[in-house]
Amino acid sequence: MLRKIILSVLGIAFLVGAFIYANYLIDNKHKPKPVVPKVVKTVIVDTVKNGIVPVVISANGNLSSKQRVELYSEVQGIFKAGSKLFKPGQKFTKGETLIRLDASEYYASVQSAKSELYNSVAAIMPDLRLDFTEVYPKWQAYLNGFDLNKTTPKLPEISGEKENYFITGRGIVSAYYNVKNLEQRLTKYRIAAPFTGILTEALVTEGTLIRSGQKLGEFINPSVYEMEVAISKSYADILKEGESVSLTSLDKTKAYQGIVSRVNGSIDATTQTITVYIEVKHEDLKEGMYLEANLNAEKIENAIEIDRNLLLDSQEIYVVNDSLLDVITVKPAHFSDETVVLKEVPNGTIILKKPVPGAYAGMHVKGVKTNVSTNDTIQ
Repeated sequence: MLRKIILSVLGIAFLVGAFIYANYLIDNKHKPKPVVPKVVKTVIVDTVKNGIVPVVISANGNLSSKQRVELYSEVQGIFKAGSKLFKPGQKFTKGETLIRLDASEYYASVQSAKSELYNSVAAIMPDLRLDFTEVYPKWQAYLNGFDLNKTTPKLPEISGEKENYFITGRGIVSAYYNVKNLEQRLTKYRIAAPFTGILTEALVTEGTLIRSGQKLGEFINPSVYEMEVAISKSYADILKEGESVSLTSLDKTKAYQGIVSRVNGSIDATTQTITVYIEVKHEDLKEGMYLEANLNAEKIENAIEIDRNLLLDSQEIYVVNDSLLDVITVKPAHFSDETVVLKEVPNGTIILKKPVPGAYAGMHVKGVKTNVSTNDTIQ
């Protein structure tokens, strides 16, 4: 009996509890839902101010000396040691001997030919004294000034027809030019520096036999360099000689200033590019150094320059209107690796300065301006 009473009490208590919990749920169902706070993202913006934007073309290339000489031998002989070693890195001043070959045998033949010329002139002197008294003094002066150890002097000027026949008939003119030819070839046994520079390649050493036509090395002027770059043909009529060019090293740690020295007159049929040569001078530059160049090609009026990541694929950019993001259509005028030049963006338009992840039209934002200008326009 007691068990039944206990079960009955527990049953009644469960029903009462269920009734109370049901009423609690019904009462809470009508309470208002908590309001989710509106998230307003802070973005960096700036106001559009159109101006003149210079178009800068980026290119790169290797430096090569503007003055370069490949040394070749025109004669054969033994390479004689000089005051300086013929080694890469050796500096020579203008006119200093780079290479000297042993020319003792050839020098003897030159002296022999000069002696024969002297004897030929001396042999006609008695006839000149008798038959050509008026020209005898100048030929006598020629003989007196003839020195076998010096360069053969020029023959006296022949003034008359009879004198010409007489001198030519004795073989003096042909002997003279034969000597001059030998003397000219004798000078090729010594190669002098055409300018002050440095030896960058040496293919022979002292004491070796050098043959005619053999390459000996390379000699450059290390004070002036040129860089050859290929530019799109669309800038062929814009780039001009004398334009200033900014050059930087690959690590962006050093900057140099150069000028456009030459512009090729023809366009490469394969790549449709035009070759531009940039001249640069600096003591830190070396042959073969790789640099990046920025050439000022043209100036676009009524335009702005922004980060390329701000331009959408649909040729639109985000603007801020009443704390909401919106998009407007723009007209790109020039693309570079990092920026884009835009036209037809109204003055006073508030645009994003930096990309916003997850941005969309209608997004609530709070614009913040920075001290850095949005574009690099020139006013």
